[in-house]
Amino acid sequence: MHYLLFYDFVENMPERRALCRDAHLALARTAHERGELIIAGAFAEPPHGAVLVFRGDDRAAVEAFVANDPYVANGLVTSWRIRPWQVGVGG
Repeated sequence: MHYLLFYDFVENMPERRALCRDAHLALARTAHERGELIIAGAFAEPPHGAVLVFRGDDRAAVEAFVANDPYVANGLVTSWRIRPWQVGVGG
């Protein structure tokens, strides 16, 4: 099963994320290395949010990611939501 994690960001996220970015990316790389996080990235023009695609038996890995994400802990993510995703082609 796939899960989409949607993040909504604070205004001026590119400028405000500097202190947390390395830790956020380390968390993402670790999840990717475990095979949980498939692909992730921020929206461009304007960068108001991001989508992270996870794969797993349930949403536990996604919830653990959110719970440990410095962007969330430091208030850079204004809201987030997890949606199960039924892939029709690929993946």
